[in-house]
Amino acid sequence: MASAPPKPRSRARRILVAALKISLYSFIVMTIAVGVAVAVAVNQLPSYGELVRRDDLGQMVRVRAADGTVIHTMGPSFGEWLPYSDIPPIMRDAMVSVEDRRFRSHFGIDPIGIVRAFYVRIRSGAWAQGGSTITQQLARNIFLSNDRSWIRKIREGILAMALEWRYTKDQILELYLNRVYFGGGAYGIDAASRRFFGHRATELSTGEAAIIAGLVKAPSNYSPTADQDAARGRAGVVLDLMVENETITRGEAAAANPRQIEFARSTERHTSLRYFVDWVLPQLDMLIDETIQPLDVWTTINVGMQGLAEQSLNANAPRGAQGAMITLDRDGAVRAMVGGRDYVNSSYNRVTQATRQPGSSFKLFVYLTALESGYRPDSIVQDAPITVGGWSPRNDNGRNVGAVPLRVAFAYSINTVAVRLARESGTRAVADMAQRFGITTRINPHPAMALGSSEVRVIDMARAYAAVQRGGIGVTPYGIRRVTTADGTLLYQHQDDETRVLVQPWVAQQMTELLAGVVSNGTGRAADLGRPTAGKTGTTSSNKDGWFIGFSSGLTTAVWMGRDDNRALPGLAGGRAPARAFHDFMVRAVAHRPVEQFPTDAEAPDWPTGDNEEIFFAPPEDGPLVDIDGMPIEETPPADDEYDPYRRDAARPEDAVPVDEFEEKLFY
Repeated sequence: MASAPPKPRSRARRILVAALKISLYSFIVMTIAVGVAVAVAVNQLPSYGELVRRDDLGQMVRVRAADGTVIHTMGPSFGEWLPYSDIPPIMRDAMVSVEDRRFRSHFGIDPIGIVRAFYVRIRSGAWAQGGSTITQQLARNIFLSNDRSWIRKIREGILAMALEWRYTKDQILELYLNRVYFGGGAYGIDAASRRFFGHRATELSTGEAAIIAGLVKAPSNYSPTADQDAARGRAGVVLDLMVENETITRGEAAAANPRQIEFARSTERHTSLRYFVDWVLPQLDMLIDETIQPLDVWTTINVGMQGLAEQSLNANAPRGAQGAMITLDRDGAVRAMVGGRDYVNSSYNRVTQATRQPGSSFKLFVYLTALESGYRPDSIVQDAPITVGGWSPRNDNGRNVGAVPLRVAFAYSINTVAVRLARESGTRAVADMAQRFGITTRINPHPAMALGSSEVRVIDMARAYAAVQRGGIGVTPYGIRRVTTADGTLLYQHQDDETRVLVQPWVAQQMTELLAGVVSNGTGRAADLGRPTAGKTGTTSSNKDGWFIGFSSGLTTAVWMGRDDNRALPGLAGGRAPARAFHDFMVRAVAHRPVEQFPTDAEAPDWPTGDNEEIFFAPPEDGPLVDIDGMPIEETPPADDEYDPYRRDAARPEDAVPVDEFEEKLFY
């Protein structure tokens, strides 16, 4: 009996079988394709050593103050690269708990996590939970962009599996923790730890590790620099996950209380530091060639002095006035630089960029030239009317007192004397002296230049006065002490040059004596620090600019005040607001420095001056040379040991110079 033919399969069953076969074949083909893609990716992966470098993130430059404090970071911020063994276990556990709890068991992608992400998507209608593993995140951070296309996700998965094939789990976690972005410009856990807590990542506590681990999800939202409360709240979620994963106990989580974590204070608490930073950073191109490795720029700035300078300038500047202040140490190191009253509103640096008339502070160069040519502080000079090329400068009080010692003429900033000295020495010689001392702007050698009519920069004037304090040795302002790579390799070291002798020591010492007289008896009395102090006031025509530049105990400080539009400021004078700002700053800046007496040991050459050494040069325009008593040089003044012609309590008051006639408001 013949067997019955088999029943034909139903159409539905045939379709199901065909679909299963197609799916199986497709899975096999896809698996082979993925395998090939992963194999190709593995062969193209860089070595582990190459991945340790973070050049692809851009060059990081950290600017440090004199005490090593980081005051500014440009580009990405990197800390030390921590090998896996140096990463605190609590940090590793925190990151795995919050970002990828099955990190140790998956092969680069987590199928369970992907299924959960799709399930949440179906239920909520939105992608509320990501399925990316730590390895996928690492692949994206190193090799891919952050776009949300499916092509990018596929490439991310292939690269993640390639990374798992090529490197160990420990290596992957090490790469991740040293490269991931945590907000605030910080890449890697060490940079984040230093940025947010002020110490190395090797010292992280449980609570601090939880805060850092919680930042990866949304650095811009949870970063302590953006929202400290949000960072602490997110850390609480991380601690709960760590308890759930049994990496810490509930008691340890409670003890880690993120609400009690103290964050590091911002190192950029003085916005005026940006004036200094903006000045030094462009100099790197001239000092070093390194453009890839992270750099540490070790500067001269003293953060404490910077704060004092900012405070003193703003407290004393008249309403409507701008201001600038710079302080140099004896070798030219910039200790403070305030280029304006508010960097946020104006980043224009009035210390290094602005050119303004210096007024009588420019007389420094007139008197340096005179001293070098043979004048002495006790030389007799004439305060008498003078006309040069149709120009007749006058003194503020409109009066002339005749013959006065050089020291008195300088202390009270007598204009006619300065013009006469410049004319006698030669205005070209005075301009050359200014340029010798570091004035970089053009000095027009017309007669009015003696009274400060040519524009200068504040930093140049500070440099010139600092050279006088240094005994006539040239001073070059500098802000960078050294430059190193992040691992400490030295790329540049500043070298002080003490060989540039601008004037002989005796000239500098006699100039210092004149400058000290300005503070003790003349127009700069408001700047007196209660210790040896020297300086000079300056006020320009119509009170457009006010200056005080001086030095004490190794520090030289220049102060300028005025308006950017060059309009007049009634009442502005160098001996008032600028001198007070100098005093308020310097009295605290030098408080812990030794009191230094001005040197007087350098001997001037024995210049031939005639029989009467008290009568020297400087005849009036017309008539014979006279001494302090108005006597012709042929006559000898009466000897009187107690007679001091420029002392208030002179033995012969009727002959004393009327010092009250010379006040601080100047014409040029």
